[in-house]
Amino acid sequence: MLDFKKLPLDAQLAALLDGETTAEQKHELEQRLATDEGAKRLYDKLRHGADFGKHRLDDVLKEPVPLALVRSIKSAQPPKAPVAPHISRPSFKLAPTGPQALAAAVILFIAGCGIGFFAAGSTGAMKSGASTTIEAAPDSGEWLIDVIANQRLVARQPRHIVEVPSTQAEEISTWLTSTVGVAFRVPDLSDQGWTFQGARVFIGDGRPVGQLVYTSSDGDLASICFRKDNLPSEADDFRETIKDEIGVVSWHNAGTSYVLVGPSSEASLDQLAMQVATSI
Repeated sequence: MLDFKKLPLDAQLAALLDGETTAEQKHELEQRLATDEGAKRLYDKLRHGADFGKHRLDDVLKEPVPLALVRSIKSAQPPKAPVAPHISRPSFKLAPTGPQALAAAVILFIAGCGIGFFAAGSTGAMKSGASTTIEAAPDSGEWLIDVIANQRLVARQPRHIVEVPSTQAEEISTWLTSTVGVAFRVPDLSDQGWTFQGARVFIGDGRPVGQLVYTSSDGDLASICFRKDNLPSEADDFRETIKDEIGVVSWHNAGTSYVLVGPSSEASLDQLAMQVATSI
């Protein structure tokens, strides 16, 4: 089990905000907040961001469903069930009495509860095994697949590549820190020809992912994506992957997974990732 005290301070404070600490951990953190001004400022920043994210989500949920989507759902035809070949069988009538029907219903109910119980247990075991696999692996395949898919989606929407523009730097910092649970700085990559445009948030393998979006003078798109994790220190090494037109460099540091994703034609993507790792 991961030692809570070895987690970065921002991760511990995020757990305190989410109510995921034990009584002892909560007491220790509250004592530190009372004496450590730096920790107090970080905690206030995380709390402010959480409130901001909640209000923003409430506003999104109030937006009406697009009419085109409603029409599409209403016009969708249910799949046709395959027609089984007809087999003639002797006809007979089954007419259970009232007590027989009641007894059958009780038996079916008990059997259903039992099946549900064992199915839930099996699912829990499967999830536990899957969790162990994810922690042991250097990078979750689903996480990288989601990052690449999101990069392709953003690249196809050049007029909507960010949710919050770079001019709102304070909002970006507060929003991503509270949503993802990771403190960060926006790297300046202008000396490498990349201009920061703004930020987004998406879900990668079931966890919130912060995305810092950059563009080049040629119109290429690059993103720095990060999320909380609990990977071992052996996963700290840089790993480079190419998926068709997308190049990916991933690494891990202090409870956080990072990915730099950009065009595979960018020869210096790995060097750019090292620069990001030292400045984010």
